[in-house]
Amino acid sequence: MNVMVIAAHPDDEILGAGGVIARHSACGDEVNIVILGEGITSRITVCDSEKKGLMLALHQAAYRAAEILGAKNLHLLALPDNRFDTVPLLDIVQKIENLAAQYTPDIIYTHFHGDLNIDHVITSRAVMTAFRPLPGAECCQIYAFGVPSATGWGYQSEGFVPNVFIDISQTLDKKMDALNEYESEMQRWPHARSLEAVKSSARYWGSMAGIEAAEPFILLRKVIK
Repeated sequence: MNVMVIAAHPDDEILGAGGVIARHSACGDEVNIVILGEGITSRITVCDSEKKGLMLALHQAAYRAAEILGAKNLHLLALPDNRFDTVPLLDIVQKIENLAAQYTPDIIYTHFHGDLNIDHVITSRAVMTAFRPLPGAECCQIYAFGVPSATGWGYQSEGFVPNVFIDISQTLDKKMDALNEYESEMQRWPHARSLEAVKSSARYWGSMAGIEAAEPFILLRKVIK
């Protein structure tokens, strides 16, 4: 199978679906990761040359994390961090459509539409638009993942209620190894985006499905012909 993971920022792909990426790779599936945003400039107030250095380090971490999980390709599109709403939605959709035509994915993993982070929301909207079920379109499954802090801090009326739990008992360690590459992005306990919280969350969602560890998803669309 061809799998595409479409995330807003470097580290979202691991936080939301790192264990599943490793699982697909171990099963022989081709996994292609697309990260739409550059992921850093909204949070730093240093000079342009230093920004470039920090961005390069973050992107290098993304490549190392993808390699750990066995992903085949990683695309970094460098949209402005936390400013996706300044980019025409059509432009984002077309970037995704171009990669979709290249890889023709069977399964897509992306953000939950109710997240607090605006880039996550727009990513979700763009993915659903790019993969709309037009006549003659390839069949695919689309799943939404949660991202610690962005999903948990979102609007209660848009609560993340997963209905798919994927066993990552055998790949949780790889997920954690990949997150360790994102040292600059991870926080200290008890932050929701700490290593301890991520591992505890995997155990919690696993317990909801009677397994050791799981990543939770919402099935957004599945077309069966």
